[in-house]
Amino acid sequence: MSKKDLGLLILILVVGAVVTAINPRFLLPINLANTSNLIGLFGILSIGQAFVIITGGIELSVGSLIALLGTLFIDFIAVRGMEWPLAFVLILLLGAIIGLAHGWLITRLKLQPFVVTLCGLLIYRGVARFYTADGTAGFAFGQNFPALEFLTAGRSYGVPNSFIALIVIAIVMWVVLHRSVFGRYLYAIGKNEEAAKYSGIRTGRVVTSAYVICGVLTALSAIYFAMYTRSISPASHGQFYELYAIAAAVLGGFSLRGGEGSLIGVILGTVLLQELQNLVNLLGIPSSLNFAVMGGVILIGVLVDQQWGVFRARRRMIEATRQNVAGAPAE
Repeated sequence: MSKKDLGLLILILVVGAVVTAINPRFLLPINLANTSNLIGLFGILSIGQAFVIITGGIELSVGSLIALLGTLFIDFIAVRGMEWPLAFVLILLLGAIIGLAHGWLITRLKLQPFVVTLCGLLIYRGVARFYTADGTAGFAFGQNFPALEFLTAGRSYGVPNSFIALIVIAIVMWVVLHRSVFGRYLYAIGKNEEAAKYSGIRTGRVVTSAYVICGVLTALSAIYFAMYTRSISPASHGQFYELYAIAAAVLGGFSLRGGEGSLIGVILGTVLLQELQNLVNLLGIPSSLNFAVMGGVILIGVLVDQQWGVFRARRRMIEATRQNVAGAPAE
């Protein structure tokens, strides 16, 4: 665990202690379970966003994708009678295809990630609304899918299965990011893509793979959200979820410039965000201020990241100066 991660963990504990002192309901089992469920839902989403951010890119279409893929998943199993395992695989495949398309546009056609994913944000939301005729996608009265509901919205020994899924995915993605050649390539591209290219890294394939990973994890998150809400209005479902994912990554130490961050930090960032959301609810702060809190958190995270970078640069310069002075021959 890095110093950034440790500092974030301490902040989470301090905020939790303050909230508990103000309102002891924070530690009630039902509140902790509900918060853990939301951490699982948004954590899966944030991990995918982190893989894109580390390359120096960004994925703005996450919320719209959740609306579109969630709508399709419910339609497949509730209206068209498709077996849910098949629908599950199809949605993940669609997420991968969309991620592949984003990666191709960015690496082959040299479009800016901001432009590509902003267009995706508008396109996918519009398609979802057209698909439902601006209506609502949901389950009919009495429709049940026990196995699917247990896997996505159930609990094992009191722990939400969405949180358990997050832990499993986080372990796998931690190995990919921090213990594999592919992970080292991601960091190298984020630091300096041109240098990575001249060193023999196939930067286009690596960046495209990052967007595919993000697409698959977003699709998985869309399924979990669909089963959590059980009803989707494409006009509003998943709105601004990309901000939650970006904020979690930034708070977790991922620089928007790319090349920095740890997976543990993303999970801790997600925990802090949901803790703050819980604080807003428990303290009776108007829900209309949620986005103001989110914007403030992102701003603070970017400022801290920037100042930390300046501090490290100054520290390296001072250490280099001292080494030069110490190594200089005496007259």
